[in-house]
Amino acid sequence: MLSFLLSTLLLTSAPPKTDWRTPYERGNGNTTTTYAECIRYYQQLDAAYPEITMRAAGFSDNGLPLHEVVVSLDGDADPASVRAKGRRVVFIQNGIHPGEPEGIDAAMMLARDYVQQKKLRQQLTHVTLVIIPVYNVDGSLNRNSTTRTNQNGPESYGFRGNPRNLDLNRDYIKQDSRNARSFAQLFQRWQPDVFVDTHTSNGADYQHVMTLIATQKDKLHPALSQYMQRQLLPALYSGMAKRNTPMTPYVDFEGRTPDARGLRGFLETPRYSTGYTTLFNTIGFVTETHMLKAYAPRVKAQYDFLELLVQAVGQQKDALAQARTEAQQQLQTQTTFPLAWKLDTTAAEKTAFLGYEGRLKPSDVSGQPRLYYDRKAPFSRQIPYYNTFRPTVQVQRPVAYLIPQAWGEVVDRLRLSGVQLRRLRRDTTLTAEVYYIQDYKTGQRPYEGHYLHSAVELRPTQQPLAFRQGDYVALLDQPAARYLIETLEPQATDSFFAWGFFDGILQQKEYFSDYVFEDVAATLLRQDPALRERLEKLKQQNPAFAASGAAQLDWIYRQSPHYEQTHLRYPVARWLGGALPTVE
Repeated sequence: MLSFLLSTLLLTSAPPKTDWRTPYERGNGNTTTTYAECIRYYQQLDAAYPEITMRAAGFSDNGLPLHEVVVSLDGDADPASVRAKGRRVVFIQNGIHPGEPEGIDAAMMLARDYVQQKKLRQQLTHVTLVIIPVYNVDGSLNRNSTTRTNQNGPESYGFRGNPRNLDLNRDYIKQDSRNARSFAQLFQRWQPDVFVDTHTSNGADYQHVMTLIATQKDKLHPALSQYMQRQLLPALYSGMAKRNTPMTPYVDFEGRTPDARGLRGFLETPRYSTGYTTLFNTIGFVTETHMLKAYAPRVKAQYDFLELLVQAVGQQKDALAQARTEAQQQLQTQTTFPLAWKLDTTAAEKTAFLGYEGRLKPSDVSGQPRLYYDRKAPFSRQIPYYNTFRPTVQVQRPVAYLIPQAWGEVVDRLRLSGVQLRRLRRDTTLTAEVYYIQDYKTGQRPYEGHYLHSAVELRPTQQPLAFRQGDYVALLDQPAARYLIETLEPQATDSFFAWGFFDGILQQKEYFSDYVFEDVAATLLRQDPALRERLEKLKQQNPAFAASGAAQLDWIYRQSPHYEQTHLRYPVARWLGGALPTVE
């Protein structure tokens, strides 16, 4: 009797079994976890399972930490150690747009299932999973139910902008946010093989729950591009189809409806997450679940895709490793790099598309014809998919870039992205190739806090330049070579020049008073007959110039020693060859 009472007492005092359901799973299928709930849940997983490590990985703009979660069967959460073991690294980022939260909820369930389900655990035998639970910490705290106007749930969600009203998926190069700077350091530590950024798509109506942006194939190194197209993407598309969630490429199109002219590939430049990761030979995916589907199937689609990706990477680990190694090795000898691209509208493949017929009817608002998608008229068609891009601007690789230390904001960003920098040991004069900005266009309205430059025209020239002790040298024989080229070549789409980091060179600092310079100009023309001949020729060719005394004075000034040589001279020089004996 005593033993029975003791056993009963022990049973009644045993702690309750942990409820490992996520906040989403405990809800009604149309709710998403809050930021606090998400972090607390991962902390509980970390405390309960040695395979899961959660830690701070820098800060966000509001001072709260950016977290990383590492799922590794042997508990190894050290990036260098994981790579030394030959494991492939899959990096998942959630909540860059917190109003698109499916990935947040899906990744929480996936991390739990990897440690609780024996069958799923096997997928991590050769793979380490890294998860950013919520990237836009600040936006996730700004919850509402209205800003995603066209979206079908969840009941409440975060806001796209962060406290500085930045869209963080335009910030990977300029790194105005602390989030982006923290991400760059975390990404460089892990150097992942595959990166995924989870989103929800706006746009047309169609039957697909999931659409996908894969790293634009022509921007990837050929070895990685072939692997992605021939092995990884087929596994993902067939796997999702088997789970009754057939995918289609991201629905970006011209015309009234997607089937009118077909889909267009999305060119992710380095301002975007997968455009940035591509610069380091990382395959990138942006998952885009469809806004008009109910929230529960959208979460399931994200979960299925992420799980299938980890499975495929594990199964294809050797092919992925070989392709990535080849890409990294050949980067060292690549001589020509594309900087800008244009869609080839003559090259199209066919893709299966499950859509709805687009029709017109009178608008209840304006009375004018308006588009609607007739869900009573679904269709399945093969439609054109234009996904071939041709380079429009290319540059020859220099041996190194010479960067004056005065441009500290640029140097800081180079370091955050893993660039290896050396410094000059003493003041010296070096003859290098420099650019003069001949022309450019600037956006008339601010874009993500900057006035972007484009259509940059350059005049390259060789000239001796004075450098100071401590100025920087970035040699191109390093893994960050492509990143260096696409940020430091001013004509690149997302270069630091394009984002306005070098705007100081665009403003002239000295000038002249015309009544004084008139006599100086006359003396210059008398002393230099060739200069006068060039002036007369310009006057003959351009009547407006001939009629403007001010324009002629300005032209003579710009040809004279009085004109400042640094005006419009891009400060980063290209070292084209030879030793740099003064570099430490």
